[in-house]
Amino acid sequence: MLGMWSLLLLWGLVTPCQGLLEKVGTLARIDKDELGKAIQNSLVGGPILQNVLGTVTSVNQGLLGSGGLLGGGGLLSYGGVFGVVEDLSGLKIEELTLPKVSLKLLPGFGVQLSLHTKVGLHGSGPLGGLLQLAAEVNVSSRVALGVSSRGTPILVLRRCSTLLGHISLLSGLLPAPLFGVVEQTLFKVLPGLLCPMVDSVLGVVNELLGTALSLVPLGALGSVEFTLAMLPLISNQYIELDINPIVKSVAGDVIDFPKPPKPIKVPPKEDHTSQVVVPLYLFSTVFGLLQTNGALDIDITRELVPSNVPLTTTDLAALVPEALGKLPPGQQLLLSMRVKEAPSVTLQNGKATISIPANIHVLSYPPEGTPEALFELNAVLTLNAQLAPSVTKLHLSLSLERLSVKLASSFAHAFDASRLEEWLSDVVRVAYVPKLNVDLDVGIPLPKVLNVNFANAALEIIENAVVLTVAS
Repeated sequence: MLGMWSLLLLWGLVTPCQGLLEKVGTLARIDKDELGKAIQNSLVGGPILQNVLGTVTSVNQGLLGSGGLLGGGGLLSYGGVFGVVEDLSGLKIEELTLPKVSLKLLPGFGVQLSLHTKVGLHGSGPLGGLLQLAAEVNVSSRVALGVSSRGTPILVLRRCSTLLGHISLLSGLLPAPLFGVVEQTLFKVLPGLLCPMVDSVLGVVNELLGTALSLVPLGALGSVEFTLAMLPLISNQYIELDINPIVKSVAGDVIDFPKPPKPIKVPPKEDHTSQVVVPLYLFSTVFGLLQTNGALDIDITRELVPSNVPLTTTDLAALVPEALGKLPPGQQLLLSMRVKEAPSVTLQNGKATISIPANIHVLSYPPEGTPEALFELNAVLTLNAQLAPSVTKLHLSLSLERLSVKLASSFAHAFDASRLEEWLSDVVRVAYVPKLNVDLDVGIPLPKVLNVNFANAALEIIENAVVLTVAS
């Protein structure tokens, strides 16, 4: 039977909210399986075993083999703490079973983490022949949750003790008095060996937790800094982080766009899944930054549209001849679109919609000479957003659903501007929407928690939020 290390992580004294996200922050619900994976991976693929125990090479030169920490020349080899046992029986610690991780979350309190292992000891018996022993170990630690100088969650080892379990004689002969010597030596040695490993595991977990609270660039728009809004919360299945996104301009100024008037109703999380809830606020902020930076403005000329899309006074005369006055046919048109208000983003009922209010100035654009204003339109562009998650962000791809216009002013005669909607829709689809999708390549940033990969997550659009769910 494998030994057990019980690690108590004092993580929080309240359980997660029951379905309501009161603030506008990003909510991350990380399943206990992901925490177990992070710890297991730190032992398998990380430097912990190499730095503390040595490298796994073979049965005879294992974690604690002749090239390892406790083998020949190692910390506890001949001449070291374990020299007493060497003198008595030529015994060396040759193997340490790779710890197997299992854990249990304690609602409102913490995490009980179990690392199962067995120590293998080989040597020459006092009566001759090969001597092989296996010792079970139980290490119990208490870890307090604090806050680092960067404001990230940090786990601090407060107390660590070991309990030596059953020692099995696998082969050879060992007199009973020497059993006691072996047991006493291991009892003295193991805390100094295994407790630093626990500390190293916590160091890796702290690094992974810290990556969730970082500065994420938004290209030319600015950046998003994720900070912890409150201490982590815990249920019997997952750890919940309420992460506050602070959006800053390129100049470093904090951007504060309007927030939803009511809390987000978050759907329940199924067992063995992790969730990230992306609030409407982040969508509105990205589009608000695009607007304030002028990225939503455009001047559409013949060079930006294909030849099959009409953009001359001749084509315009076929739709609204009264708008041209005495202008001759065949002149190029210039559509100057300006967005003076932040777009409105709607998330509900499985659909993401962006509404962009714009002023469209239509001008004649002679090859030589000064553009001449014809009329001005007040337009509303309604666009559908297709969402796709990746490892680091939520990608958006826009398509025009409809465009509505009203005449704001005309330098010739008044006319029914609705007759221009189909033509303008064609122009916007080929010239404006592609530009928007390029500008939106920055996406909506996602926090990175314990290396959980949301690239293949199931996506659900609820009221005022997007929920990403991935199986553990």
